Amino acid sequence: MTGRSQHLRAWAELLRLPALFTVPGDALAGASAVGLRPGRGTFLAIGSSLCLYEAGMALNDWADRAEDAVDRPHRPLPSGRIRPAAALAAAGGLTAAGLALAARAGRPAALAAGTLAATVWAYDLGLKKTPAGPVAMAAARGLDVLLGAAATSGRLYRAALPAATTLAAHTLAVTAVSRNETQGGDVKAPLGALAATLALTRITGRAPRLPAGRRVAAAPGLSGTTTAALAAAYAATAARPYFHAALNPSPPLTQRAVGGGIRAMIPLQAALTARAGAPRTALITAALAPLARRIAPKVSVT
Repeated sequence: MTGRSQHLRAWAELLRLPALFTVPGDALAGASAVGLRPGRGTFLAIGSSLCLYEAGMALNDWADRAEDAVDRPHRPLPSGRIRPAAALAAAGGLTAAGLALAARAGRPAALAAGTLAATVWAYDLGLKKTPAGPVAMAAARGLDVLLGAAATSGRLYRAALPAATTLAAHTLAVTAVSRNETQGGDVKAPLGALAATLALTRITGRAPRLPAGRRVAAAPGLSGTTTAALAAAYAATAARPYFHAALNPSPPLTQRAVGGGIRAMIPLQAALTARAGAPRTALITAALAPLARRIAPKVSVT
């Protein structure tokens, strides 16, 4: 492997590139929740979300570089493959790019993106190691859904709140498990995440609930079947590794549970999109899952 290839690989590792597949579904779920087809604003929201997500990844490792030097010396910053100043600059540049893209989708989208960016920076620079850390991470995912809704519609719709809350609840569970992925030993977090997964599966797998004034033509039968199948896929992806981590909370199984929880985000987004009466968009979202699994079997949020 050449020096350039090694450098690019280090950046891919720093930015957790495979986890990017979990991002577009937020905007698509938000757009579907307000009864609109994905359009220019939706794609601007996706671009903004991708930038802000990557900014958070770079900032996360910059803030944790001293801790990682002890617990995870193989990571790009403590191993010396990427300079801390470069990671911090990347976080700043990606944040600016994300805000600029959202601003092109209108003032409501810019407001949502600004709140999201502030949450990301607050989490990485201070909240992560406090009891408020998982809540802040969950809020960021929920805000990402609202960003998609606002960018698509040009307004801040309450109709997107249920989808945002569902994805936030899932993120809260995953983040709670991830706080012990290097040490292991915690049974309560994976048990709680398992219970949350089963509850969210039951809620999300119900019959489609079309938004008022939906403009997307949808076949109720197709939406219902797709919703149920995707909700089952969500449960299958997340529940098993959580169960194993609860039985044996070792670091490897805890890390596997975190990876499963992250990958489960995609079928959950797809199920929410199908439940809103957009089965075709849901299937497009679901198609990202095998790509994420193929590229990286293990990812982390910490």
